[in-house]
Amino acid sequence: MKVHSYDRINKSQEYLSSLGTVRYRSLFGSYSLTINDTVFAMVADGELYLRACEQSVQYCVKHSPVWLTFMKRGRPVMLNYYQVDESLWRDQQKLIRLSKYSLDAALKEKHLRGATQRLKDLPNMTFHLESLLNEAGVYDVSTLRVLGAKMCWLRLRQINKSITDKILYILEGAIYGIHEAALPATRRQELAAWVKTLTKEPLFPVKIE
Repeated sequence: MKVHSYDRINKSQEYLSSLGTVRYRSLFGSYSLTINDTVFAMVADGELYLRACEQSVQYCVKHSPVWLTFMKRGRPVMLNYYQVDESLWRDQQKLIRLSKYSLDAALKEKHLRGATQRLKDLPNMTFHLESLLNEAGVYDVSTLRVLGAKMCWLRLRQINKSITDKILYILEGAIYGIHEAALPATRRQELAAWVKTLTKEPLFPVKIE
């Protein structure tokens, strides 16, 4: 039985009340959820979606998330919100923790939004990579920084399996304002080791409907 959006909003308000007063507002046929006027989640077609961030990357790796999408000029556009599945609804403490990550990231992005800068203007970035990031729902520098290199790389991998480890180093360098070749050896090794842990399970299998 499909859950109505208002029922899902009420359930979200109940489960996440410890984070603050959860308010909602109609937005393009869906609903945005806010705490202190900061959007951290969406409800669409009866499902709750949390804002993705660097802290939620491990959860997304393990659960092959369904991303919130909408149609724009006949093309699907993927947003930085992942669906809360039934297993997460059953684990209220984890849901609260992930929601807190989303809220903190949204607050951070709001703070960073003042400075406007093109992605391609960062070190290592090209127009092509900027276009790929846009396709993955990363449209500006503040979003790149809030999501972090790992989450952005995973989103790129979901839509383009040919994305290599080198792109991960490029993203990391771009975030910190340095050329990828100048990344500290320890950090490069950490990222390489993290990628190896992902080979044990498939990365974000794309569902064809």
